Amino acid sequence: MRKRKVMDAPGIDRVISRMAHQIAEANRGLENLALVGIRAGGVEITNRLHKRLCAIENLDIPVGMLDITLYRDDLTINDQPLLKSTEIEFDISGKTIVLVDDVIFTGRTIRAAMDALMDLGRPGRIEAAVLVDRGGRELPIQADFAGVHMDADSSVKVIVEMTEEHSDDRVIVEEGA
Repeated sequence: MRKRKVMDAPGIDRVISRMAHQIAEANRGLENLALVGIRAGGVEITNRLHKRLCAIENLDIPVGMLDITLYRDDLTINDQPLLKSTEIEFDISGKTIVLVDDVIFTGRTIRAAMDALMDLGRPGRIEAAVLVDRGGRELPIQADFAGVHMDADSSVKVIVEMTEEHSDDRVIVEEGA
């Protein structure tokens, strides 16, 4: 198995800053926008995007975290899923919700997150922001905002490590996994 770093801490910082500016520009401001991070990979990216967006527009926007465990289509009867908490303490109805995750691959995680959101209300619009878009969709779902695009087949593993959980910020690709 071969590992290689494709992005380091300064690269991740630049990407998150660029994504924040793109989100603000695409939405013509942040007045009706909220960020929702998908647990677990999207949590730290969401927190960093939130900080940048609030600084750009000098406006505090709602932020929440979403557990999609029970909405996944890959659970079997014998699975004992580890449930985490959903923390969305604002009304999502009519808002533009930006779902945030670390990596998009097949599109199934974003689909599950959209299903979970619909059980909480009816957003006016849902957008997706990811640090890494690795291609390989199985569903017609795409990221509206992606930090990095790469073509990686199913034998490649893309790992995002953030300092809050690891020793350093980095994106690693494991080939031959």
